[in-house]
Amino acid sequence: MDFDLNEDQRLLKESVERLLADRYDFEARKRHMQEPDGWDRNMWSAYAELGLLGLPFAEQHGGFGGGAVETMIVAEAFGRALVLEPYLATVVLGGGCLRLGASAAMQAAVLPKVAAGELLLALAHQEPQARYELADVAAVAKPDGAGYLINGAKTLVLHGDAADKFVVSARLSGEARDREGIGLFLVDAAAQGIARRGYRTVDGLRAADVTLSDVRVGPDAVIADGAAGLRLIEQVADAAIAFLAAEAVGAMTAAHEMTVEYLKTRKQFGVPIGSFQALQHRAADMLVMVEQARSMAYFATMMAEEPDAVERRKALSAAKVQIGRSARFVGQQAIQLHGGMGMTMEYKVGHYFKRMTAIDTLFGDADHHLGVVSRLGGLISA
Repeated sequence: MDFDLNEDQRLLKESVERLLADRYDFEARKRHMQEPDGWDRNMWSAYAELGLLGLPFAEQHGGFGGGAVETMIVAEAFGRALVLEPYLATVVLGGGCLRLGASAAMQAAVLPKVAAGELLLALAHQEPQARYELADVAAVAKPDGAGYLINGAKTLVLHGDAADKFVVSARLSGEARDREGIGLFLVDAAAQGIARRGYRTVDGLRAADVTLSDVRVGPDAVIADGAAGLRLIEQVADAAIAFLAAEAVGAMTAAHEMTVEYLKTRKQFGVPIGSFQALQHRAADMLVMVEQARSMAYFATMMAEEPDAVERRKALSAAKVQIGRSARFVGQQAIQLHGGMGMTMEYKVGHYFKRMTAIDTLFGDADHHLGVVSRLGGLISA
């Protein structure tokens, strides 16, 4: 199988890596974190100018019609640079729901603004009681004339404190954890009845808790009805897992490179500590785990657009298992081999470990997805 990038993909990779190398070093990231939104809107405009925000959208919506490979390229570069901006929240999650499920009229009204960097989206789906169960939705959408009244509470809405519009899941019928009866709605973040509390997450990014109290939406706000809502959420979650897998590989690769460089320069007993065979073995083990994760990230990218939902779920869950295991091992080794320096806020390697830890928990940790693969009969049928 040919894993080489084509010419357009190589140009994309070079462009995004050049932009981040020029404008997104660790000191710049620290400054961006102190911005009111916790990230830099000038960088967001730069992503729009480069075409990154419209990458997966159709050309008629201001996009480039890119696929999972193009998204993987961006994700890996973002992982290496520890990017703070809400690309996952706006383009992959919120934009993915609209791209895959919204009406032509809604896509035409919203997606061009997303691609131009003028509109921020956030997926408000996770609820306090749900943990990793995507079907666990307690928020309710009750008919109100031609529209709906939405009530409920959402937590860990990625970049929800800066979003202009939310994609909100709410139950139209059924009991908690029923797979049927979940709808998706596009809701203005400034609508009456919405309250949100933003906060910084452990990895330096932003999230919010969002409460909806009798939020009224019209019939044109419906993205997916009760029959298709959960299937759309699962499809978008799988695309997000593929994105996160590639981002984690970028972070792991950078952490490994930093660690090897530190071993070459840090001296003990008058010689570089990298000359000690035991530390060489640990660095080699890190590389093995990085490459295993890279292989599974490629697999996740290949399967992210698989139409068979069961096969897609098995593949993405298997990838999430390996990504979680590799991220923990690489992060722990990087911290330990750096010694006390690795624990400081002023040094970058600890921030890589925090981001990798957050990636492991997003949309289900390694243990959760190992259970999913087991319940579905394994990645390879007996």
